[in-house]
Amino acid sequence: MDGVSAAWPAGGGLVPAARIPGGELAAVAEAADFAVLPVGAVEWHGPHLPLGTDLILAEGFAAESAIPGDGAVPPGGGTPDGTASPAGGRPATGPRGVLFPAVPYAACPGQTRPWPGTVAIRPEIAVGYLADVIEGIVAAGFPRLLIVNGHDANMSTVRAAMEWVSGRRTASLLLVNWFQLVTPAETAELYGPLPARGHGGAYETSGVLGFDPGAVRLDAVADLPPKPKLPVTHPYVLVESRPDPWQGWSGHISLAGEEAGRRVRQLAGARLREVVAAWVAAPPPAPPTDAPLPTAAPARPAGGPEPEEAP
Repeated sequence: MDGVSAAWPAGGGLVPAARIPGGELAAVAEAADFAVLPVGAVEWHGPHLPLGTDLILAEGFAAESAIPGDGAVPPGGGTPDGTASPAGGRPATGPRGVLFPAVPYAACPGQTRPWPGTVAIRPEIAVGYLADVIEGIVAAGFPRLLIVNGHDANMSTVRAAMEWVSGRRTASLLLVNWFQLVTPAETAELYGPLPARGHGGAYETSGVLGFDPGAVRLDAVADLPPKPKLPVTHPYVLVESRPDPWQGWSGHISLAGEEAGRRVRQLAGARLREVVAAWVAAPPPAPPTDAPLPTAAPARPAGGPEPEEAP
């Protein structure tokens, strides 16, 4: 590494934490805008998807969180990733990030634990493990940490770990689930009126196709229409022992394809970078405190007037 600036590609981007010499860590951490940690799972997604589906998606989108600007303007303007160019026609310099190795194992729901290849850890173990990993990254000099999630059940365990660490360390911890970066309305435009967003369904399958088409076997399954959602528009979380129909996955796989996968990757990647840019530009948080109560009001002098009550 020829100086800290040489750690990153021209225009920003990501460098792998595992390749940073220990003697240069402090300087790299000082120069970095943020660190990024992918979190996934090893879990059955059906015969058509790899056991590492959630890792492929978490690591894939984590790698897209800081695409460098290299000065190349594609035909028609814009940046190489399809976003708009700033004034002058050259892509803006992206942030500098440090990519930590992914967390591969996770708490998995009861609906997938019995299926072959699912490696599930207990939720209480997951929270403690994630808390230690997150705190270790912050303690290494990275107070801004982006966590890119590829496994829905991680949202609760990662959030709990983030809350714990934020009470112990000065940190700005940002959790983004790739699945939520494309809206249901947009997936309806891509796939039509049939449900596409279930576990192992067309949307998730397309996401993997966007990064690793060779890992998907579209001809391995026939469509397995998922159980209908409740006929309400209000948000809710429904956890059931085993939905029906269900084979450790469900969905209309015939709707998935590489073109849809490229569109999913483009949309979600661009939005992730928008979130990161706004977050990096925001002011940092204040340190946590062990004294949350306000300072006690000075005592009223003997014989003095009573304090006025609020209206």
